[in-house]
Amino acid sequence: MPSPVSEISAASPEATVEYFARKLAFETDCSDVHAAFASGKVDFVLLDVRSPALFNLSHIPGALNLPHGKMTAHRMSEWPDDTLFVVYCAGPHCNGADKAALRLSRLGLSVKLMIGGLTGWADEGFIFEGEAGVAA
Repeated sequence: MPSPVSEISAASPEATVEYFARKLAFETDCSDVHAAFASGKVDFVLLDVRSPALFNLSHIPGALNLPHGKMTAHRMSEWPDDTLFVVYCAGPHCNGADKAALRLSRLGLSVKLMIGGLTGWADEGFIFEGEAGVAA
């Protein structure tokens, strides 16, 4: 009798490659965002999609505050059409970043979700800035 892990067979290597390649086209993680900022190779715009009050309290250094409800064609025209946006919110318990990604993609823009959000950023031990002060 197989274990609960192997009860359902694993996908073929080819199907697995396709799945993870597609998944990575939709998301990035806190470590990759941090590495981009640390190296100075920031080829995306990092958007914190929470409220201005929460953003002012604490946010990821280098992020801009733009709640998903404010993402209009007019507002997004401030950036070149080929801009890659990376969106985040509070964490896995928050769907604001998902709403932002949907809104941006409906506007014809490229977007990735930063999985983990602020919770993931904190779990990695990265610093925040804002009224709460710079904290690790």
